[in-house]
Amino acid sequence: MRIGMIGLGRMGGNIVRRLMRAGIGCAVYDRDPAPGQDLAKDGAVPAGDLRALVASLDAPRTLWVMLPAGAITEATVTELATLLSPGDTIIDGGNTFWKDDIRRARELKAKDLHYVDVGTSGGVWGLERGYCLMIGGETEIVQRLDPVWKALAPGRGTIPETAGRDGHDHRAEFGYIHAGRVGAGHFVKMVHNGIEYGMMQAFAEGFDIMRHANSEVLPEDERLDLDLPDIAEVWRRGSVVSSWLLDLTAAALATDPALEGFSGHVEDSGEGRWTIQAAVAEAVPAHVLTAALYTRFRSRETESFAEKMLSAMRKGFGGHVEKPAK
Repeated sequence: MRIGMIGLGRMGGNIVRRLMRAGIGCAVYDRDPAPGQDLAKDGAVPAGDLRALVASLDAPRTLWVMLPAGAITEATVTELATLLSPGDTIIDGGNTFWKDDIRRARELKAKDLHYVDVGTSGGVWGLERGYCLMIGGETEIVQRLDPVWKALAPGRGTIPETAGRDGHDHRAEFGYIHAGRVGAGHFVKMVHNGIEYGMMQAFAEGFDIMRHANSEVLPEDERLDLDLPDIAEVWRRGSVVSSWLLDLTAAALATDPALEGFSGHVEDSGEGRWTIQAAVAEAVPAHVLTAALYTRFRSRETESFAEKMLSAMRKGFGGHVEKPAK
């Protein structure tokens, strides 16, 4: 099996490397030729443009688009549709809005082309940790591409089995699922990211409360001088709130306890907004997720230690380097 990868940034390049480690060949393309040339040292076949990329693959072809959601992904899918043959498949592994997936799949079906949407979680650590995959698309196509999903997913690892899962899809235990029809993959990933906002906000606010426990507004005999790096570290070990986000928090505090290297200006990449839109459309209350999103908006006007912690976590899992707006 060999697939084509379009977009060789922080995640696209590492997805290619992980696939090649599993013996799956990759042809690659990026507007910047440098990452393709670098991947060629590991065995990837770089292409100079989309036409050359398509020509380098045997039918039925599979092209994975790993680009920022929006105009650039839309333009790439549109161009691919003019180059591919009936039976070929386009995968969108970025953070695309799930309703755009449904529209694209409908348009591509008229040309006998298949479309798969993949919510991809793992950030810059996916090469070593693996990627949690939430997949939407036709059952036959998703099954045909199972070697790809299996190669990218983390596998069972050391996580113990969940009791009572008899009869459920065993693929979830390996870190990937066929979530449903086209759009389902990105819908589930969208909600995942909305939840992520809420979890990050809870950590950020909790640590901010502890940071201010020695505030002058408190009676002197009630002031506490707390060591935040040590608290983060001890919580990592056996506490109910232990998690990867807490691991990232502990790492940031260990080297920069005051988080002076972070601006506190926190961006949002879209999925949080879409999650709230879905909640409104479904009449589902989502107080925590909505508040977490609005806090990110506020961070661009006034910044606090809590926002700096959010920024530190985003840099930890996604390599996001945020700067204050000028």
